[in-house]
Amino acid sequence: MTRSYRLAVAGRAANWWPAPLAELASSRELLANLTLREIRGKYKRTMLGQLWSLLNPVAQMLTYSAVFSILLRSTPPPGSPSHLDVFALWLTCALLPWLFFSNVLNVGMTSVISNSNLIQKVYFPRVALVISSMLALLFTFSIEMSVLVVALLLFGGSPLLYLPVTIFFMLLLALFGLGFALMLAVANVYFRDTQHFVPIVLQVLFYAAPIIYPIQVLATSGHGRLIPYYRLNPIERFTEVFRNTLYDGRMPTLANTLYVSAWALITLVVGYLVFLRYEGRLAEEL
Repeated sequence: MTRSYRLAVAGRAANWWPAPLAELASSRELLANLTLREIRGKYKRTMLGQLWSLLNPVAQMLTYSAVFSILLRSTPPPGSPSHLDVFALWLTCALLPWLFFSNVLNVGMTSVISNSNLIQKVYFPRVALVISSMLALLFTFSIEMSVLVVALLLFGGSPLLYLPVTIFFMLLLALFGLGFALMLAVANVYFRDTQHFVPIVLQVLFYAAPIIYPIQVLATSGHGRLIPYYRLNPIERFTEVFRNTLYDGRMPTLANTLYVSAWALITLVVGYLVFLRYEGRLAEEL
């Protein structure tokens, strides 16, 4: 690394809070270019291109619907007050946010390592790599959610009534995932086992949240006393608020809104501070 590069990194580390934020704000063009690179490169030289972003969740939705609604006869309550009673739509309202969250973690976690050559040659805010990966996935997530809104309308739902609220929760989920992605990106540089361990944790979290089954299953199976502890999981709360605005057609409770908002903001701040703390040594550790 050149002397000017080391001085830039050292100076940025010394101004550990306001200066990096200002530097990131001044790197908007870089962030936009990195995001466009992620969007264009994901399905480069594929015949279907961005359609894969729709086919993958559709395939999962059909598989889980067949297993849980037909074979296991899982029956969530109808939407209230929408009266929707379509398992596939009920499932998709939670599955799409979960897939977005898990992708933000998986892609963001490897964003620093996969750009090691760039990091070792040029100085720029490293956090832009993780943010751009999240923004690219947010673009895809927005397309998927738009298709879901159309499907809900076709089946008689009223997702447009609280669409601004849904968008707000999409942004909160993006910040929530970004906070974890920032921490995991640093951890993966120092401990390469991270990228193998995280998918296992995500698989456990997937089945530990009521994404493919209703939370009422706990009560009917004699484990209702576990529900208060079960609901400490922020993924469970995100699942509920998305189903409220999309499937039920109603406003989420204030408690759930404050809960997911607090988790998103705290996780983002902690993740950013952790990333900033170790950013100066990333080029040396790669």
